[in-house]
Amino acid sequence: MSEVKISAEPRTEFGKGGARRTRRAGMVPAVLYGHGEKPQHIALPAREFAAAIRKGGANQLFAIEVSNGAQVLALPKAIQRDPIRDTFEHVDLLLVRRGEKVTVEVPVQLTGEAARDTLIVHDHDTLSVTADATKVPDHLEASIEGAEAGTQITAGDVELPAGVELAVDTEMQVASVTAAPTAEQLEATLPEVEETAEEAEGGEEATEAAEGEGAAAEGEQTPAEAKTEA
Repeated sequence: MSEVKISAEPRTEFGKGGARRTRRAGMVPAVLYGHGEKPQHIALPAREFAAAIRKGGANQLFAIEVSNGAQVLALPKAIQRDPIRDTFEHVDLLLVRRGEKVTVEVPVQLTGEAARDTLIVHDHDTLSVTADATKVPDHLEASIEGAEAGTQITAGDVELPAGVELAVDTEMQVASVTAAPTAEQLEATLPEVEETAEEAEGGEEATEAAEGEGAAAEGEQTPAEAKTEA
């Protein structure tokens, strides 16, 4: 994966208030750490950072120019997003070096089409792998072409680029192929639905009848009330 160059500004304000002001200024609060160095609190241009993540994924490699003019390499370790605004709230960045091995979670994509009348159940959308920090793949692939019901796709079935190794058991299940329900199986559930609807309708009629009786009862006078009015 090619690196994306981005400039960082030092961040001197901390806490929720400082983070909000940083975001209002069009920046993303971030922390740069690793290799035993003191963590650096920085701010990254939000628009450039978002564009890089959309294109390269969560494991995008960044060449970050820090305040002293030096350039460091870093991978996102943790990204906090606002689920409503779909903006970045905070980023933890891990310092890496060329040739250094890192363990990261990489998305898995299933390719091809399984056999007819089947469904695909996803057990894991990502796999933990070890790779060169500068050569982390943006995704991995596993083929389900022609897979029949009962087929299981494991971590060992996932295609790995050169230099990338699994960091999990090869038998870990990634996805499975199951038989799609038949028309008969789907229809078997309909009588229950209809019966429930009939019961509900009957309950409504009973409620309306009870309300009618209650209203009639309210309109009747007791003998004592009739005598008093007379």
